[in-house]
Amino acid sequence: MITVRQLLQAKGSDVWSIGLEVSVYDALKLMADKEVGALLVLEGEKLVGIISERDYARKVILRGRSSMDTPTREVMTKDVITVGPEQTIQECMTMMTDRRCRHLPVLEGDRVIGVVSIGDVVKAVISHQEFLIEHLARYIEGG
Repeated sequence: MITVRQLLQAKGSDVWSIGLEVSVYDALKLMADKEVGALLVLEGEKLVGIISERDYARKVILRGRSSMDTPTREVMTKDVITVGPEQTIQECMTMMTDRRCRHLPVLEGDRVIGVVSIGDVVKAVISHQEFLIEHLARYIEGG
């Protein structure tokens, strides 16, 4: 099965992040600019949280708060679920399903080296299955 490291090598390891005091509005603007659904929240180089569009919807809009006046630290998810580069895509899929999350920061030691999204995982699984199907079809055909 494909590892997280292999997935990051194929898709790239761009990491979009913000600081604790950045407004939720600015976080949303960066998400829109980068076309991502979540940003890591870093204090220096240390991962301290993640903020997603879901956090915005549930913790800002539904509570009548202002995205311009609310700092990220007040609405971010603090208990971030992370993965290591040697974990498999299957393990990521299981974690995302069980924990109901769509983004997994990838840590090597304490250093952030990438982010895996549910979309990345689904694409990798489909690609792997297509490869297996093609391989089996060639085997059956005798080629």
